[in-house]
Amino acid sequence: MAKTYDFPSDLLAGQEELHQVRAELLELLKRLPWSVEPLDAFSDDYGWRKVERPASPGWTPDEQAEVEKLRERERELAVFVSCHRFWAELATEEKVEARTRLKHTRDS
Repeated sequence: MAKTYDFPSDLLAGQEELHQVRAELLELLKRLPWSVEPLDAFSDDYGWRKVERPASPGWTPDEQAEVEKLRERERELAVFVSCHRFWAELATEEKVEARTRLKHTRDS
């Protein structure tokens, strides 16, 4: 039987917020133009596969600020979760399994 872990509520909340921030960032990046800076369209069929990109107007300062804000929050949460005092309570051989379970707590 798989071992269960009694994760502290702040660790669970941090992991959940990390999932949310990463999902927000991914959705934002999907909506934004492919290039941060304005660039012309291009087509390259000299490599092993053809690459084409439409012209990119670039990101607005507000879009750049939003991406940076989400990336900074993602870093803060990743550090909080990975350095949480809970991990010091576990035996070394349990940490990988416990971390995996924490990542997937919302799946169950």
